[in-house]
Amino acid sequence: MKILRYFLLSVVAFTCSMVASAQANTTSPYSMFGYGILNDYASSAQRAMGGVGYAMNGGRQINTMNPASYSAIDSLTFLWDAGIDASILNSKENDKNVTTIGGGLDYITLQFPLSKKMGASIGLLPYSSVGYEVASDIEHGSEARAGGGGLNILYAGAAYSPFKGFSLGVNVGYLFGINIYDNYVYAGSSTTLFERVIQVRSWDLKVGALYSFNLDKKNKVSIGATYTPKKSLQGNTWGAYYDMTLDTRIDTIGFQSLNGNNYTPMGIGAGLSYEFDKRFMAEVDFTYQKWADAPFAKVEGFDNNDGKLTFDNRWKAAAGFQYTPDQRGNYFKRINYRLGGYFCHDYVNIAGNNVREMGVTCGLGLPAPGSKTVVNVGFEYKRRVSSPVKYITEDYLNITLSVNFNQMWFWQNKIH
Repeated sequence: MKILRYFLLSVVAFTCSMVASAQANTTSPYSMFGYGILNDYASSAQRAMGGVGYAMNGGRQINTMNPASYSAIDSLTFLWDAGIDASILNSKENDKNVTTIGGGLDYITLQFPLSKKMGASIGLLPYSSVGYEVASDIEHGSEARAGGGGLNILYAGAAYSPFKGFSLGVNVGYLFGINIYDNYVYAGSSTTLFERVIQVRSWDLKVGALYSFNLDKKNKVSIGATYTPKKSLQGNTWGAYYDMTLDTRIDTIGFQSLNGNNYTPMGIGAGLSYEFDKRFMAEVDFTYQKWADAPFAKVEGFDNNDGKLTFDNRWKAAAGFQYTPDQRGNYFKRINYRLGGYFCHDYVNIAGNNVREMGVTCGLGLPAPGSKTVVNVGFEYKRRVSSPVKYITEDYLNITLSVNFNQMWFWQNKIH
């Protein structure tokens, strides 16, 4: 009955997540450029450790950052991880401070065994998100820009361990979503809306490898790597003009296919982790995505970015650790204590100014009494700013919460 109950909860949560996927979790003016703010698929627990995960291979937390980790799951274990987040943003432009609040459902993932050496996972992950509102004065009027949406990945993955300590995995996903970028122009008594829409219906692929070995009975080292190929997006983009005063659509222009015009880049990720006595674990990660080779087509005669946008190669360095005093001790000794940090050179370049992001993180993994289920709480402070010219400085406080259900399949308690 427990298995049926969790299965039904999973179906409900998947349905809710599909509905919520159309809502943007981001509140950042920088999300008006490109495809929005990118996501690295880190779970709530991983985000509390700076977003590391390429070399994680524990089998108790779902690790979608490296699909090779799926084979580490026990043959009787079923994992389900659902996360939400909330953010408080304070942005500063021209000595003006603006505070906004955002958040919502972040991700939902499931993992289960296929055989003694194979594991699988399915889930819904955010790829990017768009959400912003900015206003400015122009000659003979004013201008307001607003946008929303996001791209999501519905994936299925599997991993196989051909020999002890080594595993290979793959995620195959369906990339979908709609980003809308609106530009309102107010002149006298008239209001005109210039709108660009990007509609994506495409595919996604990630392969990974993991190798773990013991230095002795208490010391363990793991090495992980992932690869994502460059690929053309499927879908369409177009622009439209509206006379908001008359509530009429004037024209649709520049309708074109994304295929052959818009690409997602080749990307690689690598990580190295060290574990001591199953109590202390530390990891360092590096991510590289070749966005400079990923064209982003403009709608002919219509460009919300005013020709300022180009793509840079994106890279990110992250480090984090987790400490568990005693997995068999009292409650406070079984809590997972987490800390981390990162620096990201982002893919967006605005008129020669690259966007950079840096953050520090911390969190707790709180075990549920009487089970292996863990409630993960994380806190993140990060700053996003362009350089060398600081257009907008953004300071975030993010709070993440997830429940990692860990249940035994086909296990019957003995009746005494």
